[in-house]
Amino acid sequence: MIPYILKRLLLIFPTLLGVLFINFLLVQMTPGGPIEQMIARTRGMADENFTSDHPQESTPQADADLYKKYAVGKGLPPEFIRDLEKQYGFDQPFLSRFWKMMKDYMTFNLGKSYFREVPVSDLIFSKLPTSLTLGFWSIFLIYALSIPLGIRKALKDGDLFDVASSTILIILYAIPSFLVGIMFIVFFAGGNYFDWFPLRGLVSEDWESFSLFHKITDYLWHIVLPISAIVLTGLASITLLTKNSFLDEISKQYVVTARSKGLTRKQILYRHIFRNASIPLFAKFPHAFMQIILGSNLLIEIMFSLDGLGLLGFDAAYNRDYPVMFGSLYLFTLLSLFLHLVGDILYSVLDPRINFKAQ
Repeated sequence: MIPYILKRLLLIFPTLLGVLFINFLLVQMTPGGPIEQMIARTRGMADENFTSDHPQESTPQADADLYKKYAVGKGLPPEFIRDLEKQYGFDQPFLSRFWKMMKDYMTFNLGKSYFREVPVSDLIFSKLPTSLTLGFWSIFLIYALSIPLGIRKALKDGDLFDVASSTILIILYAIPSFLVGIMFIVFFAGGNYFDWFPLRGLVSEDWESFSLFHKITDYLWHIVLPISAIVLTGLASITLLTKNSFLDEISKQYVVTARSKGLTRKQILYRHIFRNASIPLFAKFPHAFMQIILGSNLLIEIMFSLDGLGLLGFDAAYNRDYPVMFGSLYLFTLLSLFLHLVGDILYSVLDPRINFKAQ
C-alpha cells in the first residue's frame, strides 16, 4: 500500500503541471486579457493624462505592432500600453511567465489580484466558508437521504415504489440545480407566490445583534433554498449507487449462508450486507464533496447572492483576473488530486481484499 501511495503522490506533480500548463496556454490564446480590460476601463480619460514612469524609445513600426496586438488601445500613448504589459508581466515570453508562476506556486505564493489589489490567498480563504457551508450541508443531506432510499429501493426492487421513485429521481437528475433554484425563488422567495425565505446571503444584515438561538435559526432559514436546490438534483447518483451495491451483495453466497443460520432480515442487512455494500459509497465521498463545491455552487451562489468561491471564479474569469483564476485552479486541482488518493485509501481500509500492489 505504501509504494502505491508514494507512486500516486509522485504523479500529482506532473498531473498538476500538465493541468496548469494547458489552461495557461488556452488563456493566453483567448482575446480580452487583463491589458485589454484595463484599456477599456481607462478609455474615457484624455490622452494627456496618461504618463509613463518608464519612458521607452520606440519606432513607428514597434508602435504599429503594439496597436496591432492590442487593437482596443489605438489612440492611447504606446508608453502607457507598454507599462501595462510590464505591470502584468506580459513583457516576458510565455514560458518565462509560466515558469515564474510555477516557482511562486511551489511556495504557495499565489500573487495579487489584478483588479482588487488583494492577495489571492486572502480572497480564496475569505470566500471558502460560504462554499464549505454549501458543500458540507449538501453532501450530508444527500448521503443521509440517498442511503436509506437506496436500501429501500433494493429491498423493493421492481415494485411500484421502486419504479415511481426511480422516475422521480431521473427527472430531478435531468433538471439543472440552477433551474430548481429559479423555481424556488419564484414560488418561495417573493416571486409570484410566497415570500417565506430570504433571497440574499447566508445571514441577515443585523445577524451580529441576534441571540445565539436566533443566529442559528436565521442561518438555517437562509440556506434552506440553495441547499435544497443542490440536494434535490444530487440525490439520483448516490441513491442508485446504493441500490445497485445492495442488490449486488444480496445475491451473494454469504447472504444465503446467513439466512440458513437463522439470522433475521434486519441482522443480515445491517451486520453483513451494509458493510460490504457501503464501500463504494464512502470511498466516493471525497470526490462527491469536491464535485459539489466546484461544480454545483456557481449558479446557485449567483442566484442567491452568496459570496463564495463559485462567484469569485466567475468574476475572475469575466474580468480576466489571471492570478485569481490560476491560484484557484492550482489549489483546487491539488486538493482534488489528494482527495482522489484519499478515496483510494478508503477503498483499501474498508475492503482489505483490495490489493493495490497487485494492480
